[in-house]
Amino acid sequence: MKPESAAPEGTTPRSGDAGALRMLLAFVRAYPGRSAVALFALLLAGLLDGLGLSTLLSMLSLATGTEGEPSLPEQIALDVVGFIGLEPSPFSLLLLAIVLISTKALLVLAANREVGYTVAHVATDLRLALLRAVMASRWRFYLAQPVGRLSNAVATEAERASEGFREGALMAAMTINAVIYTGIAVLLSWQASLAALVAGGIMLWALHGLVKSAGAAGRNQTGLLRSMLSVMTDQLGAVKPLKAMAREQHLDGLLERQTEQLKVALRRQVFSKEALTALQEPLLAILVGIGFFVFVVHLEIPLAAVVVMLFLLARVVNLLGKAQRSYQRIVISESAYWSIREAIETAEREREPNLGALSPHLEREIRFDRVRFSHGPSQRLLDNLSMTIPANELTVIVGPSGAGKTTLLDLVVGLLEPDAGQILIDDVPLAEIDHRQWRRLIGYVPQESLLVNDSVYRNITLGEAGLDEADVRRALESADAWDFVAALPEGMHSAIGERGGRLSGGQRQRLALARALVHGPRLLILDEATSNLDPKAEEAVLATVAHLKGQLTMLAVTHDEGMLKIADNIYRIAAGQLYPETVQARTATQRTPTS
Repeated sequence: MKPESAAPEGTTPRSGDAGALRMLLAFVRAYPGRSAVALFALLLAGLLDGLGLSTLLSMLSLATGTEGEPSLPEQIALDVVGFIGLEPSPFSLLLLAIVLISTKALLVLAANREVGYTVAHVATDLRLALLRAVMASRWRFYLAQPVGRLSNAVATEAERASEGFREGALMAAMTINAVIYTGIAVLLSWQASLAALVAGGIMLWALHGLVKSAGAAGRNQTGLLRSMLSVMTDQLGAVKPLKAMAREQHLDGLLERQTEQLKVALRRQVFSKEALTALQEPLLAILVGIGFFVFVVHLEIPLAAVVVMLFLLARVVNLLGKAQRSYQRIVISESAYWSIREAIETAEREREPNLGALSPHLEREIRFDRVRFSHGPSQRLLDNLSMTIPANELTVIVGPSGAGKTTLLDLVVGLLEPDAGQILIDDVPLAEIDHRQWRRLIGYVPQESLLVNDSVYRNITLGEAGLDEADVRRALESADAWDFVAALPEGMHSAIGERGGRLSGGQRQRLALARALVHGPRLLILDEATSNLDPKAEEAVLATVAHLKGQLTMLAVTHDEGMLKIADNIYRIAAGQLYPETVQARTATQRTPTS
């Protein structure tokens, strides 16, 4: 059985009534325990509410001295009073009604608590399911995913989908109470109850078009938000050159059409929701007025009985109206649920396979043996490439932009697989090695170090529980970062600001080095790690790299002459081939562009 904490299972996304009902069934299957507790509490609360109403009805009959045989609901209330040993009287019936209604309120509170907890579980589990599926997917698939699309799914779609569960619980509560009130009304007068239900059904059917309209607006909103946030994320990432060219005012032009369409969808959704509420209330009042006229004037039913019947039937129609409004909100939110489920299932289909089973060891070398790789049938990037990366030495790869330097690093890490040939770690094919274990032996320092607005400690450990302050200090010392970190107000627990803004470029890059070294890797990969640094910061990072030589294997992609001067091995990549160069020959050439 699927645990309650698991994310709901989805299938092919559908829209409208079928999609909304399938979404609710998916939630119930995913959270059976919580759903059962909530529904049982709501059912019991409804029964107690009905019994409390029957008790009040009996009290009214006794207080007004109504003659004749008591109705079935009244008789049930009298039997309950007699069962607990009380004399049937208006006071005892009132006391019992108060107890029943109070107990009903406590049960509703318990049910709402379970619903609230489940809503939080739904949103959290959908977010985690998406993040885990995307992070476990193939690298090529991951690179094709718009960041804005994923951000929108995590931030808005998961929240809107969880609201669908809450509205489903509200709809269930209203429907249960409506059924119980209907049962009591039928026991009093089935003819009047049938007429009222038919009239109420016609009212709900007439207003169902507003439900469909709101659902269509919700689906438009989901698609537009997904598209708009994808574009916005990309454009905001490039806002600096736009401002530098005084063209930032054109950003809204790229989003204007989608923003206008989103406004229309939101207006349509709001109108449909408010129109449903506004039309239900006068229609309900009209039904009550017609019922009062028919019961009193034509059927000559006693006024006390008419009041009770109208209360019951108006309550039934009102509850069904609230259930319809909850259902409308479910239809609005269901498109968000199916959208995030589609994203999860697509990522799961692209899950990276478990490659290899052997434990990795890097004692001698990494060797490329006639490796071929292409991005497509006509985009061959590496052609019969062969080279050796000796252990415990610094090997540097240089070449023009687009030559395949970063692709070569991705092949070493195992994020990409060769089309032909093989990569060997100490003569063991990488394809036969457990890729996750292999990557645990790698430290990776990219060109742009991603630092979060948190402490130095958290940026180094990334929240991993198995690392402590001693591990962090050793990593900082290895990265020549301990001196400036120790001088911070709170040492390694000092906050570094948004994207590490409180630190210099060289300090940020040395923190990135410390993060790569904290696990004690056997292979350190430097992907243009010094390209964005000023000369002083670059010199400091290069000094750190120099003192790491001999302690672990290092593979660097760079166009920096300073890195070339300390390299043990240099390869130039061109036309899919690698050519060895000497340090002296290389430093005499002109710098090539970064990839």
